[in-house]
Amino acid sequence: MSGIDELSRALGEACVRAGVKLATAESCTGGGVGEAITRTPGSSAWFDRGFVTYSNYAKVDLLGVKQETLGSHGAVSEPVAREMAMGALHQSDADLVVAVTGVAGPDGGTATKPVGLVWFAFASLEGGCQSRFEVFGGDRAAIREQAVREALRGLAAMLPAAALSEVTPPVKQG
Repeated sequence: MSGIDELSRALGEACVRAGVKLATAESCTGGGVGEAITRTPGSSAWFDRGFVTYSNYAKVDLLGVKQETLGSHGAVSEPVAREMAMGALHQSDADLVVAVTGVAGPDGGTATKPVGLVWFAFASLEGGCQSRFEVFGGDRAAIREQAVREALRGLAAMLPAAALSEVTPPVKQG
């Protein structure tokens, strides 16, 4: 988990300074983003909850992803990632959410959705929802690790837009 612990610690420090709480909605990472966050001491101050929605039923039941969206686009798609993120935002006390859905392999890839394709969606109470995809290389473990790292990086990148107005400068001593 090279660099993931450091990313999580830095993310946590920024969340505390900004007064922001996070939540996760995960499919292909199976809770790996939440696990990386909760490995960080003190994360209860800035991490509200994680949704592991590996099955389509869980995506619908816990996050409100529409059956029509799953039927039209499949679980590994931008629309599903966005609906997962918005669902997690509305089902939590978080200010900022990441959703992750992808094809970790070794099977399940297609010509249009190859193994390594991972969709990310980042939603905030103040800034709507942004999404993007990456195609990672390596085996299943490597793809999942890269997805966790990218999710943490993406959350950190969202902090200024999501919480800049809430950041207060430190009080000078003396």
